[in-house]
Amino acid sequence: MSERKYWVGFSLVKGIGPVRVRQLLECFGTLGEAWRAAPDDLSAAGLDRRALNSLIETRQRVDLDAELARLDKLGIAVLTWEDEDYPRLLANLRSIDHAPPVLYLRGSLAETDEWSLAVVGTRRATPYGRQVTHQLAGELAANGLTIVSGLARGLDAEAHQAALAAGGRTIAVLPCGLDTIYPPEHRRLAADIMQSGAVMTMFPLGTKPVAPNISARNRLISGLARGVLVTEAGEKSGALITARHALEQGREVFAVPGNITTSGSIGTNQLIQDGAHPVLSVQDVLDVLNLERVAAYADARENLPAVNDDERAVLASLGAEPLHIDELVQRCGLAVHAANSALVMLELKGMVRQVGPMTYVRA
Repeated sequence: MSERKYWVGFSLVKGIGPVRVRQLLECFGTLGEAWRAAPDDLSAAGLDRRALNSLIETRQRVDLDAELARLDKLGIAVLTWEDEDYPRLLANLRSIDHAPPVLYLRGSLAETDEWSLAVVGTRRATPYGRQVTHQLAGELAANGLTIVSGLARGLDAEAHQAALAAGGRTIAVLPCGLDTIYPPEHRRLAADIMQSGAVMTMFPLGTKPVAPNISARNRLISGLARGVLVTEAGEKSGALITARHALEQGREVFAVPGNITTSGSIGTNQLIQDGAHPVLSVQDVLDVLNLERVAAYADARENLPAVNDDERAVLASLGAEPLHIDELVQRCGLAVHAANSALVMLELKGMVRQVGPMTYVRA
């Protein structure tokens, strides 16, 4: 607990993100040592003048013990890179600086949240967009996938509501501190989500939902999921930013086709033209991700069968050094779909681990 407060402290410092946190850890060993370090030593560790001044000001202004007490009073949990409960899909992105060093959450995470899909779309939803979003998100949740979205007006909220109605899990990611629910009219929805999932942010208490935070929030949404499904989006929809982040992170991108004469479908149709997987039913998503009845997999995890021949071939090709799936396929001699299926089952059995976009090691 004593070290955790320094992670919270650095999350309050403007200008210090994942890259600089990693530099400080490499130089000082712990963030506690970095927090107490002299200015000259911090400069030597790579902090520029602006970040250094911000850190010094924050150290003088903030009582970290009081900040932890404030978080505890609000029922907010803190997860850091050092915690086992830090989402594994997100932890795998540390190498490309897409994993926030600190996450704040209300509610709870579950092991099955590793099998998640982001469902996002326009705030200016049409009846068609609402219908397909509710249908697809609900069916995905019923198949055991956790639905990740941004609690925004329009289709994000629709996706959360569909997951809850199906009795599934859902995670809402905010562009502000958890002392603010944004938008405010979704306070009741956020409270319901906390009962069946989590409301999460990378931003400390007191952070307002300003425009620059939206893109960072969208990157966190895609990082928490195995893929992103855009159900309806215009030409300049923020959902398209989430899809771009997904591509950068090595995630799958899915889109629902729409009427070519409707402005609200320009974005999704363009995604499909650019190579996104078209989605006409939930099965299209499950097939691409090699996921069938994830909930059943999770329930039966303790009784999973012994490795089959394909899984044995994949295991023989993996070691302690990270291996991209393209090279893995060449080594093990399997077709891509067979290797993917074997990797899914080996992950469930705890025998392999994903450590980067489409990159694996033997556990």
